[in-house]
Amino acid sequence: MKARIVAVGEKAPGWVSDGFAEYRKRLSRWLPLELVEVTPGLRGKGRDPARAMADEGERVLAALPREAWLVALDGSGKAWRSEDLAARLAHWRQQGRDLAFLIGGPEGHAPAVLAAAHERWSLGPLTLPHMLVRLLLAEQLYRAASLLANHPYHRA
Repeated sequence: MKARIVAVGEKAPGWVSDGFAEYRKRLSRWLPLELVEVTPGLRGKGRDPARAMADEGERVLAALPREAWLVALDGSGKAWRSEDLAARLAHWRQQGRDLAFLIGGPEGHAPAVLAAAHERWSLGPLTLPHMLVRLLLAEQLYRAASLLANHPYHRA
């Protein structure tokens, strides 16, 4: 099983890229992780944010692996504890499908993306910078995989 993060946005700050690369490397033996960046929709004065979100949604859907289990990161999704995420990861492994985690743009996901998602996951009630979500997602996937491997990373 492999995982892909499809994220709206480009050119993460160096500290985000470095942190993501570290967790991606740590995860490689348990869950190979790929990041696909999708160009944000055009925003600004006189531009329609709904059109920008729809354009992003089309690009997100085009970047999805075939037959993958789709998990949209969304504020209206279900919040999981680390142990819950580990149980979900074990379940996903049993399905034998690749995973795709979807991170939306400034206004969130296009309705078409949410309709395509099999699950919605919320990282909590805080509003987080979308670039930071990449790093948090990679760390939480590593934590879940380490729990399943009885690795001492998670000590809660």
